[in-house]
Amino acid sequence: MPGYELIGAEELTEVQDVFSNGGILFRHGFDALRNNCYKVREFEQSFAAAMGCEYSLAVTSGTAALRVALAALGVGPGDEVITQSFTFVATLEGIIEAGAVPVCAEIDATLNMNPWDLEQRINSRTKAVIVVHMLGTPARLREIKEICQRHNLYLIEDTAWGCGGYLDGKPLGTWGNVGTFSFDFAKTITTGEGGMLIFEQEAVYRRAAEWHDHGHENNPAVPRWEDTRTSSGFNYRMMELQGAVGLAQLRKLPAIVAAQRENKEAIWSAISDIPGVEPREVPPGSYETADALVFFVANSGLARNCRAELLRDGLATKILPEAYSWHFAGAWSHMPQLVAAHGEDLQKAFSRSHSILSRAVALPIGVNSSEEVPAKVRAALVRAMKV
Repeated sequence: MPGYELIGAEELTEVQDVFSNGGILFRHGFDALRNNCYKVREFEQSFAAAMGCEYSLAVTSGTAALRVALAALGVGPGDEVITQSFTFVATLEGIIEAGAVPVCAEIDATLNMNPWDLEQRINSRTKAVIVVHMLGTPARLREIKEICQRHNLYLIEDTAWGCGGYLDGKPLGTWGNVGTFSFDFAKTITTGEGGMLIFEQEAVYRRAAEWHDHGHENNPAVPRWEDTRTSSGFNYRMMELQGAVGLAQLRKLPAIVAAQRENKEAIWSAISDIPGVEPREVPPGSYETADALVFFVANSGLARNCRAELLRDGLATKILPEAYSWHFAGAWSHMPQLVAAHGEDLQKAFSRSHSILSRAVALPIGVNSSEEVPAKVRAALVRAMKV
């Protein structure tokens, strides 16, 4: 569980800097009291530089980032937004909160959006696509971006699990019109809660910055209490303490991803020769964040047996197979908008995705992993697979 494993003196120093320079926790204003200390602003600038883009906006969560992205792109009632059937529930919640209709495409062996199925679901009401890099593996962005361009659709990347990853040397989150990121406590880098957006176009960034701040334009010609506005919005502003922690965490991002990749490879080397263990498919040109190591077995019963044997040895799985009801649209009958789009039997509506997910096992990958872990994982899986 990456970022939070490494919270320490660097984060404390950044937080103390806020209090040493006036203790202003609000990201805007109070200029005379803060000694030019603007941690959220600095975090945004540093994040944009790390992603090789010009425009970024810090917000309160990854869910908020999705909602702000949809608002900035003008997605609303009457529009359909296509995402994938395997994602965290928040992806659809963002669509629903925008007043749009959530439509889910099936996944393929990458556990990400199936481009062929995506194209079958596009119609005259479709306005945007949200693609998700689940558990750190890039989606098939080349194909998906081409489809979006051909159909004149906005592309949003939900990069909650993909921060620090690349495809063809291009950072995840920079392939679409907008990239969104999560900094919750279990993500690659964390601010406890928090999120970020990055933008392809300045105009979309400007609309997002205004919308996430009640419509404030932050016009430098007037004080904030007399600020100008052209539209309403909401409050998704990040606070200075989160920005301070984010700055320290961001400096650790390359080392975090490198360590996860190394630890994942060590486990895969230990288990790859076990009969019946099939690797997750990875698009060529991928640089994964290695949030989890995913493999397939013959059936759901065997997948659960793998989990049982891992738990017996003090190890764990992540989402698959134990918790995908929070990450699979086939289980979300509590969302009437999704039911209206796909019918009452959601598991049947996403039967191909269910077939893939039901036989998948995901092993969490951390930074501070013991050297004993690969051997322990192998022993547990050998027992589970009865080889």
